Amino acid sequence: MSPYVAEFIGTMLLILFGNGVVANVLLTRTKGHDAGWIVISAGWGVAVYVGAFCSYEYSGAQLNPAVTVALMLQGVETLSTGAGYILAQFAGAMVGATLVYLFYREHFHVTSDADAKLACFSTAPNIRNSVQAFFCEMVGTFALILPIFLIAAPELVHGTEPAASDPTLGLGSLGLLPVGLLVFGIGMSLGGTTGYAINPARDLGPRIIHALLKIPGKRDSDWSYAWVPVAGPLAGAILAALVFKLISI
Repeated sequence: MSPYVAEFIGTMLLILFGNGVVANVLLTRTKGHDAGWIVISAGWGVAVYVGAFCSYEYSGAQLNPAVTVALMLQGVETLSTGAGYILAQFAGAMVGATLVYLFYREHFHVTSDADAKLACFSTAPNIRNSVQAFFCEMVGTFALILPIFLIAAPELVHGTEPAASDPTLGLGSLGLLPVGLLVFGIGMSLGGTTGYAINPARDLGPRIIHALLKIPGKRDSDWSYAWVPVAGPLAGAILAALVFKLISI
């Protein structure tokens, strides 16, 4: 399988399971209605695991432009391959978000809360302060990427670059489950402020789909906030890559 196809499929499944659990908890008359934050955090952890094990052997299961940017800064990915991965991730996120809407279509129609409908696509802060939200997204993404590099790619710490022909790029040597648990932990510990996008494709792709779909009773797509879950995770990725380089010297 092409690594770009793998990134598309993996990200599509990530959003289908991840935004799917949000829809199950927030939308009216679902079996999981009001199940709570623990269910959402656990669902996202599973979503990452599912997307990762479906794409890992072919692309390394990056599934996140922030991860791809961090790998580019490490010299593991080139600009051209990284750009291709990012485009595939955004495309997969948009298709995944569309599938969530189609799956929960009747529940979107009977839900009156427009904010809940938007939350099934993208994130928003509980307290409206963009600078603080940017900081939270940056730290949350830093807390995602640095542990991935330290735990799943210890050979990079010792200066041994993965082979260029290795699609896994040194990630996941301890298995993929720890990464899913890491995302679960981030949701439980750091997700209460902004909803922990920690992934530009996960937020912006579905936000675009929310804007395009004709959903009864929907609100605007909150474009004034949309830059935060893109810029914050990218800043966190850069910070994680810099710290990793410092501790690898």
